Amino acid sequence: MADSRMKDSGSRALKRAAVAIAIFLVVVALLFLFGPDDFYPWAKAIHVIAVISWMAGMLYLPRLFVYHAEAEKGSVQSETFKVMERRLLRGIINPAMILTWAFGLWLAWKGFGFQGGWLHAKIAAVVLMSAVHGYLAGAVRKFSEDRNEKPARHWRIVNEIPTLLMIVIVILVVVKPF
Repeated sequence: MADSRMKDSGSRALKRAAVAIAIFLVVVALLFLFGPDDFYPWAKAIHVIAVISWMAGMLYLPRLFVYHAEAEKGSVQSETFKVMERRLLRGIINPAMILTWAFGLWLAWKGFGFQGGWLHAKIAAVVLMSAVHGYLAGAVRKFSEDRNEKPARHWRIVNEIPTLLMIVIVILVVVKPF
């Protein structure tokens, strides 16, 4: 009974997220079509919002893994973590990463012509962040199948990687050291 309610709740949440994303894409398309010369600051704002959302998820997901690794497999707590992890990944982290890349690449092309050592280093750091994202997505799958073999300590260490990459990226964007 409770399991079917969680699935219904999850499907409703997924539908709401899909509608929100569709509305967002329509608004962005209208901004671009009716004001292409004024679109750059809007694209930058959307990019920053997407980055913040992506980073929030990237910092929270490994912390969930810490607690999930300590929970007994098959327990109510473990099953709750599975739902939380899946929803976080699918509903926030994945869409935010896609928007970050899409708007970031457009900004790099439109604003900088893909020129500048700092920009190349930033893109390399974002590629590494995307690799960490992929690693975490694989971990969500393993946790959902009760196949995680990593201890909580591992996830505590992994939790620091997005933070370090974020610091590097922000310094590169703000300071533009080269």
